[in-house]
Amino acid sequence: MMFAEVIVDIKTSEVDKIFDYIAISGLEIGHRVLVPFGNRNIEGYVVGIKNHCDYPIEKLKSVAKILDEKPLILPEMFALSDFMIKNNHLKRVDTLRLFLPSGIRKEKIKPLVKEFVYVNEFVAQEIEAKIRANSKNQQKMLSFLKPNEKYLKSELNKMFGSLAVQKFIEWGVLTQVEQRVLRNPILKTKEDKTVELNELQKKILEEIKKPATHLLFGVTGSGKTEIYMHAIKRCLSEGKTAIMLVPEIGLTPQVVSLFKARFGNTVAILHSGLSMGERFDEWQRIFNGEANIVVGARSAIFAPLKNIGIIIIDEEHDDSYKSESNPRFYTHDIAKFRAQYNNCPLVLGSATPNIDTYFRAKNGEYVLHELLKRANNKDMPGVEIVDMREEIRAGNATMFSRKLQMDLSDCIKAKNQAMIFCNRRGFASYMICRSCGYVAKCDDCDATLVYHKEDNLLKCHFCSRRYKALTECPQCSSKHIKMGTLGTERVADELRHLFPETKVLRMDFDTTQNKSSHAKILEEFSNTKPCILVGTQMIAKGHDFPNVTLVGIVDADMSLHYSDFRSTERTFDLLTQVAGRAGRADKIGKIVLQTYMPKHYVYRFMANYDYKSFYDREINVRKVSKFPPYAYILRILVSGEKLEDVQVTTAHIHNGLNAVCEESKEILYCKAMKSPVSKIQNKHRYQILLRLTNKGYIDLIDKIYLICDNNKKKNVNVFVEINPNNLS
Repeated sequence: MMFAEVIVDIKTSEVDKIFDYIAISGLEIGHRVLVPFGNRNIEGYVVGIKNHCDYPIEKLKSVAKILDEKPLILPEMFALSDFMIKNNHLKRVDTLRLFLPSGIRKEKIKPLVKEFVYVNEFVAQEIEAKIRANSKNQQKMLSFLKPNEKYLKSELNKMFGSLAVQKFIEWGVLTQVEQRVLRNPILKTKEDKTVELNELQKKILEEIKKPATHLLFGVTGSGKTEIYMHAIKRCLSEGKTAIMLVPEIGLTPQVVSLFKARFGNTVAILHSGLSMGERFDEWQRIFNGEANIVVGARSAIFAPLKNIGIIIIDEEHDDSYKSESNPRFYTHDIAKFRAQYNNCPLVLGSATPNIDTYFRAKNGEYVLHELLKRANNKDMPGVEIVDMREEIRAGNATMFSRKLQMDLSDCIKAKNQAMIFCNRRGFASYMICRSCGYVAKCDDCDATLVYHKEDNLLKCHFCSRRYKALTECPQCSSKHIKMGTLGTERVADELRHLFPETKVLRMDFDTTQNKSSHAKILEEFSNTKPCILVGTQMIAKGHDFPNVTLVGIVDADMSLHYSDFRSTERTFDLLTQVAGRAGRADKIGKIVLQTYMPKHYVYRFMANYDYKSFYDREINVRKVSKFPPYAYILRILVSGEKLEDVQVTTAHIHNGLNAVCEESKEILYCKAMKSPVSKIQNKHRYQILLRLTNKGYIDLIDKIYLICDNNKKKNVNVFVEINPNNLS
């Protein structure tokens, strides 16, 4: 008798362990199964099969059903699950769920089957004799049909009516069949323009064959994407597969269309913007070996590819590669594991690498490759820094400097395109009463509401709850309501007033809610001249539009004001990336950067595209202050609906950590506090911040996890985040 070790698909820590069941015929490791659990049958995953069990056989239940023909979880994924449990302190069931599309679980989505009709050989005169004289639909259909062709039955029904189609089936002209149809998430494919690599690109292409972690540090427009595509082509010729990751869903359509043009139907796409059915079909194509290149955002790193030949993370510095919700993980760590498992190269590409990544490359842990000139040998676009304080002194109180307005006018006259960057969505960041100081806040979150003019609503950007816009103060009834700092909606609105004859498009979270909206906005922008595209960081990375000659940065200081040790790094990254959208083809590009802090060093380095000098200054600050990469920051986030439970749990964990602090000098800082956003979706939030030396992290991380687990209360969530993206 054989026994199956099963993880049941229930998201509670009490049952996140292996249960033994009597195996049934045909069962293999990796199968999804239905098992009796309590008084019901529930899905589970077979993680092991053995011929001995310590429990009495009469007390064991049998596996009820195997849910799939083949095991869906690959051996590599079980090894990855072990890695993530150890390194990220995750529940096993949470890791296993990452490896399957949600539509497969609980069979929410099934293969899409449609009715087709095949046209049989027929003699037109014989069919004409059967058609009634007044049946125009049947006559039209007879002249439309071509022998041996296949048509979608629903389309013929629309064109000629279901009665006519049914008659042709009865007469033997059409044969009806059911066939599976794949849901296709790719809207449009670009024309392939294979580019001959220059000598430096060829040298790098040869060097990244080596199974190691490679950093491809190349300025915007230096030809990194072409190197990626040549490297993937080489992998395919060796019978291997490839993963290509991009940070934003908005970038995916452009990258996919390039790859699809080059590699055809071997390309699959995976990201959270797909419908459940599309994700199900794309995952099946990958699993069945019908697609051997996967392009997508963060979740694509879990694609069920075998024999991976290369993994590429483009714009590797981007914060979106860190998952900030459960299960928490860092894409780079997963990519490194899969690259080592498959003995293949991992390529990290960026014009502004993460400080930690560049530090590792400089120290020889990664292999460094540099592309410091654009592929077309054109100069980087010039950056003009505009002091907005001078604009106010000159009587210009608008959001656009005179310089930016003039350059926009010239750009439009020349029938070129412009991109305007503002990293805040909405019309105004808050509404405030000028009489009593009341600020509109969300009832469920400790967050200020943002005004959206198009909907005339106040919205919470944490829980998406909506409120009526203020016409008078709810506290003092004053009608003196003032709007706060600007957002993309307001910028676009103002541009339409300034340039009424010019198309102004907006790309942010609000305008990209619908399916394929990213691709549609980018396609419309690409095909419209002149045109202005206003957007958040969605427009800052990866896009390649040859007619963009002007980039305006409305409020460059915005990201500098975050109380985060990475604020200058993020500002440099973001501004350099958005500046790189201009002048990518034959036309000369120009950047207008508006700031109230023109002397800040980050703008001096950015204006000269001098990442290395910026890095030298930044790494020195990190070394002196003992911040990453010279230390680790841990954030223990405690949340729950009852404030008292959250406070008690936080206090107990903090006391346990203080005891460790007394024993070890490797903890540099340990403090408990309210989270800056103290409530989200009616859950109160406290946090404990720790800073550990690199040695302290290695020695103490398991002990810290244990303290958190031992002091966790029911109905209170406790998460440990390592070097989190933000502390809000």
